[in-house]
Amino acid sequence: MQRFGTLSFGHYGHLGGGRELSAGDSLLQAIDLAQGMDELGVNGAYFRVHHFARQQASPMPLLAAIAARTTGIEVGTGVIDMRYENPLHLAEEAAAVDLISGGRLALGVSRGSPESVVRGYEAFGYTGSQDPRGADLAREHFARFLQAIEGQGLAERDAASPFGGGHGLQRVEPYSPGLRSRIWWGAGNRDSAEWAGRVGVNLMSSTLLTEDRGIPFDELQAQQIRAFRDAWREAGHPGEPRTSVSRSIFPITTAEDELYFGGRQDGDGVGMIDGIRSTFGKTYAGTPDKLVEQLQKDAAIREADTLMLTIPSQLGVEFNLRLITAFAKHVAPSLGWEPARS
Repeated sequence: MQRFGTLSFGHYGHLGGGRELSAGDSLLQAIDLAQGMDELGVNGAYFRVHHFARQQASPMPLLAAIAARTTGIEVGTGVIDMRYENPLHLAEEAAAVDLISGGRLALGVSRGSPESVVRGYEAFGYTGSQDPRGADLAREHFARFLQAIEGQGLAERDAASPFGGGHGLQRVEPYSPGLRSRIWWGAGNRDSAEWAGRVGVNLMSSTLLTEDRGIPFDELQAQQIRAFRDAWREAGHPGEPRTSVSRSIFPITTAEDELYFGGRQDGDGVGMIDGIRSTFGKTYAGTPDKLVEQLQKDAAIREADTLMLTIPSQLGVEFNLRLITAFAKHVAPSLGWEPARS
């Protein structure tokens, strides 16, 4: 593990006891937390994207704000649901954020996770999918998005236009050189991971895999990462791709931590998601020394270069920054991590 960051779902709404976290609170706290993490030398702040839910939905304004208020931390998503996206508009926004950040964007995209509505992307105007989960639509949008960020010409120039004119095809603007190398695909199974390797994008693997091969989750995920790298090399892509895994990890160092996370340690799970038999990763909660011992045995954490910690964003900036600091000081160094600002 060379890098670690946080993965936030950005939940907001009723917290109980008459307390309420608004959408504005959630966004502003995410910016403040990212600033604190940047000062610690944490490598990344990444956000889940869910539509029709009280969570982060349109991430680009948030990523731009964080990029403008930080200097070193990577900003990104894990993941944007491509079924909902206009690929050329997304390419314009991604390039703008990448330029604002100085090349610190790590944009994770995929088909998306199970929704709270039925085929919500059709309400956004994206119809015609022949797949019950819209996978064909996501791949089609993704291919167009890659063409755009690669700078390919996509619209015929108007020779009679008073605003430049000319002949041939025009690319979308702005264009950010190098952005193509900072795109990630969120793969839920080995086939999807191998496809990402052939396409030549980085790999994000989460705490849920839509397959069950009868082996522990971390080993299944490690196999997925190795299959991705093999596909990358066989396709002839240069260099080494990046890979990330996400985990729920809670260092317990105070009585308050114990109150929230004591007893949260659990094992892998298997269940049905979207009609597919799926495997869920375990939650790690314990004292730092216990976590080090357990995480050093996690095959996927050893295999990936980046670890994303899922954080309880509803608990506020101070609480989360204390959790992250405890992980950075007492756990991460034993896994091979060094602060970005060392």
